[in-house]
Amino acid sequence: MKTQLSFANLAEIETELLAVAAADTQTSKAPEAKPELLLLTADEAVQAAATVVLASGEYKAGANETLLLHAPAGLLAKRLLIVGLGKQAKATVNSVRNAAGTAVRFTKPRGIRELVFALPELELWSAAHSARAAVEGAFVGDFDPDIYRSDRKDQSVRSFTLAASGNSDQDALKAAFAEGVIVGESQNFTRSLVNEPGNKLTPTILGHCAAHMADEVGLKWAVYSTDKLHELKMGAFWSVSQGSEEPPALIVLRYEPEGVPADSAGPVLGLVGKGITFDTGGISIKPSDKMEQMKYDMAGGAAMIGAMRAIALLKPKVRVIAVVCAAENMPSGSAQKPGDVQTAMSGKTIEVINTDAEGRMVLADGLTYAKQLGATHLIDAATLTGACVVALGMTNAGVFSNDDNTYAKFEGALATSGENFWRLPLGEEYAELIKSDIGDIKNTGGRYGGAITAAEFLKVFVEDTPWIHLDIAGLAWVEENKPYIAKGPSGVAVRSILEWVRSY
Repeated sequence: MKTQLSFANLAEIETELLAVAAADTQTSKAPEAKPELLLLTADEAVQAAATVVLASGEYKAGANETLLLHAPAGLLAKRLLIVGLGKQAKATVNSVRNAAGTAVRFTKPRGIRELVFALPELELWSAAHSARAAVEGAFVGDFDPDIYRSDRKDQSVRSFTLAASGNSDQDALKAAFAEGVIVGESQNFTRSLVNEPGNKLTPTILGHCAAHMADEVGLKWAVYSTDKLHELKMGAFWSVSQGSEEPPALIVLRYEPEGVPADSAGPVLGLVGKGITFDTGGISIKPSDKMEQMKYDMAGGAAMIGAMRAIALLKPKVRVIAVVCAAENMPSGSAQKPGDVQTAMSGKTIEVINTDAEGRMVLADGLTYAKQLGATHLIDAATLTGACVVALGMTNAGVFSNDDNTYAKFEGALATSGENFWRLPLGEEYAELIKSDIGDIKNTGGRYGGAITAAEFLKVFVEDTPWIHLDIAGLAWVEENKPYIAKGPSGVAVRSILEWVRSY
């Protein structure tokens, strides 16, 4: 998608479609209170073109609600699309992100291939933040998952222009616009990986994709397989992959910022991702219903790869190492069994209660390895537990941390990323639930508090290193089409991980 930033007056822009945001400024909570609509542009010609329909009451400016006007009077645009942000008092930068995505997705099935989106004029947030969010939303909205349809029609938007007429700080807007392009493309890169079926994206191929991306953006990389796992004594990681004919891949990406010596005393951030390219559950096999979606069990690893792409291009002044542990979890005569005891890279022994609790096994060795490579702070991401989805639904992903200062940086990152995470607790009472009678720990803690006991399992391998754990199982896959995003992979966590890194 070609993107550009324009400072021209909206009325003078020739385009197939001009999209403008609107909000409801009504503050009364009374049931009889009618919406008080505000078109979020100072352009008088656009205001005049929309006056009659906004006054009619048929349009409420609800979040992502659309209204299309053909041949709007006084404008060179052929169509005027009004996109709602909802109640102005509740609107956020993420509302702008979703509105831009909604505008893009509105155009796609209608054969409209160029779109101008007017930067909403509101004093609730800076124009630069709004600009970046709008561009990100446009890229998110343009992605569709149907890449293997033989009769697939290209409905992509070929040209997206962000119109910021009347804004004086053009340099800040240009910088924010450029950031938005990088972040949006990186999130969609993650989504493209998650979207691939298991027969098209094996652990080996995921390693190739990561390496190719690294070469393009200037990251250092290494991709290892079985021999390296044995050399490093990664017994937990290997145990998951041993039931598959597909070899595992240990993917390592390094970002070394210019002007920061490799031996400097600053932080080294370790990004660790679960990369299970297909998860049958192993011997503890999953039910067949929706098992086809288990191709997205590598979404945490893909998020780390996408975040590293954005990091390489945005060049923050902090060193970053990413470790992605990729494998298939398959049932076979060589697969691990419930009751087996595995020795992790750290030397800890793990009693395998359920072979479908495999994500924490690969992450255990990934976290240990990231520390060995020099990471002083850790963040991991994984589609780890159904229990987290039961606890938080598909509205929030779970976040855990062993360090309040580290978590505070992540919480601050959410204001920019616009993603929904909810902190869940850790504690000795939960840690007791994963103690094993035969070894050090077991890989499940029973029916209750499953997301928390999984986090406690990882905490054993993190030890005292400041650490964030993201359980993204509920948000990695969008279950139905929304106005601003297609059904399928979401790319969740890329933006939040990036902003957490930049906070250092």
